[in-house]
Amino acid sequence: MPTLLLRLVGPMQSWGTTSRFDQRDTGKEPSKSGVIGLVAAALGIDRENWTDLEPLTKLSMGIRHDRPGVPKRDYQTAKDIISADRSKVHKTAVTTRDYLADAAFLVGLADDDFVLLERIHKALGNPVWPLALGRKSYVPSESVWMPDALQNLTLREALACWPWIASPRKWEKSPEKLLVSLESTDGSGVLKMDQPLSSFAGRRFGARFVSSEWVPFPVEVADVVA
Repeated sequence: MPTLLLRLVGPMQSWGTTSRFDQRDTGKEPSKSGVIGLVAAALGIDRENWTDLEPLTKLSMGIRHDRPGVPKRDYQTAKDIISADRSKVHKTAVTTRDYLADAAFLVGLADDDFVLLERIHKALGNPVWPLALGRKSYVPSESVWMPDALQNLTLREALACWPWIASPRKWEKSPEKLLVSLESTDGSGVLKMDQPLSSFAGRRFGARFVSSEWVPFPVEVADVVA
């Protein structure tokens, strides 16, 4: 099963799944709904278009934590906020925005449909709409698209052998191993409610299970799809 790799690197990322207006959370890794949304933006799929979005939701996703990032919180204020039932107006509302600072994730999308993965790969290199790391203002600092990112390998193999995408700092040593999260096929692992079940306008999300493991620090690139 071929795998397409994406590079998600930026000063700020946010991958919330339980957010409300006054509190926007973030997970410790990219959510599937967030990654599918990024891909949909690259392809130019409207948020109300379930027909074109549905094939993307069936892709298997894996994540390698090349640099986990540092959890941060930002406080914001807004004026004259109308309540949901429109019964009152709050003169001032304090909201919080959680995010990950300085994170780098290698994301893999796998499927038997090579044509679909190839189309996504091309779109990431020339996206229809701007790409963002969870929120519109959180733009990637490096290209999500990578050359030779379409690998003739399983999801785990592709994530395990691709070179480290986190630029090393003078004070930073390369880790001995990296954490990899993979979708579970047997219902084991951690439950996540970020599987899209409708268009993004419908905002319906279901469950999926994710298991984690450690892989050795990669030393070379595997063969790529011809």
